[in-house]
Amino acid sequence: MSHTVGVRQVQKQKTRQALLDAALGLLAEQSLSSLGLREVTRVVGIAPTAFYRHFKDLGELGVALVEEALGSLHAMVRAILAEQAGAEERIDRTIAVVERHVREHPAHVRFVARERHGGVRAVRQAIAGELDRFAEEVAAALKSQPVSEGWRDEDIRMLAELYVDRLVTTAAELVDAEGGGGGGDVGGGGDGPSTPGGPGGAGGVGEAGGAAESGEGEREAARVLRTARRQLRLIAVARRHWMAEGGAE
Repeated sequence: MSHTVGVRQVQKQKTRQALLDAALGLLAEQSLSSLGLREVTRVVGIAPTAFYRHFKDLGELGVALVEEALGSLHAMVRAILAEQAGAEERIDRTIAVVERHVREHPAHVRFVARERHGGVRAVRQAIAGELDRFAEEVAAALKSQPVSEGWRDEDIRMLAELYVDRLVTTAAELVDAEGGGGGGDVGGGGDGPSTPGGPGGAGGVGEAGGAAESGEGEREAARVLRTARRQLRLIAVARRHWMAEGGAE
């Protein structure tokens, strides 16, 4: 009996994840507020009524996607900031973590960027809540650093919010940069199948165009990363002078 229950639970979890994956794929081209429940269940191959065994509505599914999108990023960034490395090393490692997260989860990043100010209240609140917890974790890590000695808690929290906002904005800009042309690593391949053809044929023209778009996306992504590093360095420099200017009195 227990074996049967276990098998059912495994299958239920698989179907739940399939619904999340299907919705995420469909959300690449539309907002959650415009997504139809039947669209999602059609992709998964289940009856629309079966959806309610897993989620109350699409809003609840969206909240689950938010948790998938941001949960793992918290721990990685918190761990880096908690290290006693130099500021430059922490900045470089933090940017590398964000870049890797975008490359591994572009659809999730795009979803959060779009729905952060979208039309589904439950999802907006979930994103705000995740970012608030993210800021709390970053604040705790920053507080443990020697340079924060003498800082007020509200000032450390303000600094943490600056970090989080910059990281989230960088992730959104990065997925747009690399995914915009359809040729970058983040955005995956092109929208349609490739056209065969020899040199000088239609396929050659398409491949040349795709290569150009890919190159442009890579250059834009590099610019986004450079800007993010400079912005975090600017924050780090200002942080060192905050006490001297009386900011934490």
